[in-house]
Amino acid sequence: MIIGYTAGVFDLFHSGHVNLLKAAKSLCDKLVVGVSSDEIALYKNKKPIIKFQERKVVVESCRYVDCVVGQYDLDKYAAYKKIGFDILFVGDDWYGKGQWNDLEEKIKPAKIIFLPYTKSVSSTIINNFLEKERD
Repeated sequence: MIIGYTAGVFDLFHSGHVNLLKAAKSLCDKLVVGVSSDEIALYKNKKPIIKFQERKVVVESCRYVDCVVGQYDLDKYAAYKKIGFDILFVGDDWYGKGQWNDLEEKIKPAKIIFLPYTKSVSSTIINNFLEKERD
């Protein structure tokens, strides 16, 4: 069985999230998804609109997701040791960043696959639109 893992804030769940999860699930037998805690989201300079437990419920409802876990830190190596995934799925907007090269060496024989980022939609775009509309 091939276990895949990806993680994110998943605030204002949208088609870009679905595209990522669908593509990831097509490449593994079991897809585990880490949902970032509110504290981790704030650390990444993102203030979630939807609270952590509610975001977990939304991600759990996606048919491409087999298991949801909380992401309480950004240490993907710790996630690898805990979950034992075979593939880590990351949006291709992170491609070429040095942290992933170092991690790939640490998690061998597991590998990292960069999946296409949906450029037409993001939580940031949605939030910016809503900010303008509220004024």
